[in-house]
Amino acid sequence: MDLKERVETLSARLLEAQKAYYVDGRPIMSDLEYDGLFDELKAIEDSHPELRSATSPTNRVGSDLTADFPEVAHTIPVLSLDKAYSADEVVAWMDKTMKGAETPLSFVEEEKIDGISMVLYYEEGLLVRALTRGNGYVGNDVTENIKTIKAVPLRLPRPVSLAVRGEVYLPKKDFEALKESNPDVANPRNMAAGAVRRQKSSETAAIPLTIFVYEGFWSDEAETPKDHLSILRTLRDLGFRINPHIALFSESKRRSQELLREAGLEARALAYEDLASYLEEVTAARSGLEYEIDGMVTKVNELDVRQALGYTEHHPRWAIAYKFESPQAVTKVLGVTVQVGRTGRITPVAELEAVPLGGSTVRRATLHNQEYIDELELAVGDTVSVVKRGDVIPAVEEVLEKNGEGNTTFHIPHSCPSCGSALEERGAHLYCPNRDCPDQVRGRISFFTARDQMDMDSIGPKAVAKLVDMGLVKDIPDLYSCDYGKLLDEKGYGEKMVKAFQDAVEESKKRPFSTVLASLGLPEVGSKGAEILVRGGFDSMDKLLKAADDEDVEAFTKIDQIGEQTAHSIITALRDPVMRQRIERLRAAGLQFEQKADGGNLEQIFAGQVWAVTGSFEHFNPRTLAVKELEKRGARTVSSVTGRTTHLLAGHGGGSKRQTAEKLGVRIVSEDEFLAMLGQEGEGEREKATSSGQLSFDF
Repeated sequence: MDLKERVETLSARLLEAQKAYYVDGRPIMSDLEYDGLFDELKAIEDSHPELRSATSPTNRVGSDLTADFPEVAHTIPVLSLDKAYSADEVVAWMDKTMKGAETPLSFVEEEKIDGISMVLYYEEGLLVRALTRGNGYVGNDVTENIKTIKAVPLRLPRPVSLAVRGEVYLPKKDFEALKESNPDVANPRNMAAGAVRRQKSSETAAIPLTIFVYEGFWSDEAETPKDHLSILRTLRDLGFRINPHIALFSESKRRSQELLREAGLEARALAYEDLASYLEEVTAARSGLEYEIDGMVTKVNELDVRQALGYTEHHPRWAIAYKFESPQAVTKVLGVTVQVGRTGRITPVAELEAVPLGGSTVRRATLHNQEYIDELELAVGDTVSVVKRGDVIPAVEEVLEKNGEGNTTFHIPHSCPSCGSALEERGAHLYCPNRDCPDQVRGRISFFTARDQMDMDSIGPKAVAKLVDMGLVKDIPDLYSCDYGKLLDEKGYGEKMVKAFQDAVEESKKRPFSTVLASLGLPEVGSKGAEILVRGGFDSMDKLLKAADDEDVEAFTKIDQIGEQTAHSIITALRDPVMRQRIERLRAAGLQFEQKADGGNLEQIFAGQVWAVTGSFEHFNPRTLAVKELEKRGARTVSSVTGRTTHLLAGHGGGSKRQTAEKLGVRIVSEDEFLAMLGQEGEGEREKATSSGQLSFDF
């Protein structure tokens, strides 16, 4: 067999294995066998580039070439959906649609994945373009990044030409594993959006994105299936990944069963009158899914009726989205403020007319980034709906009425609002590149002093801003040499407050090395990441600095949960002269730069368990202390309660996490119960306490 034939054989075998694993969920070979075939193919292609095809499985690893995401026009309508917020509204829409059609209809119910809308264009069976939704008419070409997603077919089994709509998303478990090294990312959707728009596709490949597809549009009308169920079956047969959680509603359950049999699909067969109870069932169970959904979509199944119903300028008339109930309010956008974070990331924030929402008064709501603003087509003066995402973070959800002043879609300025530097685009976000930018300086120092970091509770963001504005503190180490007495000349700063500042600074010198490391703000290193590094052998700053100086990537990647990208990020940050100077000044100030990895001799009583923590505690303040005790004893800790969570440690004011745990039957553990669990390891040790009132666990 010559090399060309071997490449074709290897490619076919690997593509078959990828489909079996990522689409069908039925592996046909071991990881070891797959890696061996993949490495062989890559070695041949590296030596003979002319043998690499556009559909080679090695394209999944991406490239380090920079992308510029050109704009390309869509050839199909890529519109939003009309929305309903109750089952009654969906039922009313179904009744209205059937009256207009004058014939019995069937309706397909699908989960509304909370991800990134994507359109895949195939010509003669080959993937030629992948476009974001954009404004519905023009999207960004992110083809090379989408090719890295293993659930996206690069070549179809038949030479068909079609456009496929789908939703790219990041599973919850993968987000949980990655978010510690990406603390600024709020949720799986935001992380997926950032990954899709990475400038280098090799970076996208490092994020385990996947996709569900839900619509197909054939170039040849003769090839178009007769109904939506048949579209889904055909897409599945072509190698696409469709969501198995669908239901069909018709005049009777029997009729729904017949239609599903004809289509060759497995799904829930229900009658019209079952819709309300079905939506209630899905709403209650959604937190146990492996991915995020933010609603359900009801679609007319019959394509000829869809064509007759047509579209408005905003949405198709043959589909409606049911949005899960969430605290929501209607208000007006008074302006947009551009914030600069400690890493330089730019975040636009809507300034709102004050409105009550979810038990509080909301005056501001996040707009995420320019792409999000463009999707909303939001302008100052618009009337908008505001929701609390996950019942916590206020966000502008939708523009309900355009302003009457003629204001057009808001655009983030090209210069930093704090220092005037030209902004740089990195993925889905803009960044200020000036590390001396006043807002970044204030952000870095406030992060360092925060309760969950060095716990200088008395030196909050307002105090930090005052210290920076007075020129007393220009960088983190200045906190330890600052003449706080100069504050006595300022209004509102008395001797008691100045003494509190000085005491907080001195007390912070006792914080363990893992806390100091997490507080430096290194990329990819949060509190959990710092603990992982310490447990992995980096129990001193000198060891970390040596590995960075040697560019020893393997020293990091041999630690479980640390990948190559994270390792490179840590090394780059630690080799930076500014960071190195900051570290040495903190060392001279007397901070803890060495720590023995603890927990090694503790009984792993929580091994195999998944714990979430919520509320406030008497003996664990901040509550990250409880998280550390759990992890030292073998628990895996997560930030949200899902179907995989086994225990919730609940303090005072547990909020939505406790409610979710009760619905899912997760065991809820009180602080007293938790203390008793820890006490099982060493009788009497639980009664030890530090002078600050926090318990000491030295078992």
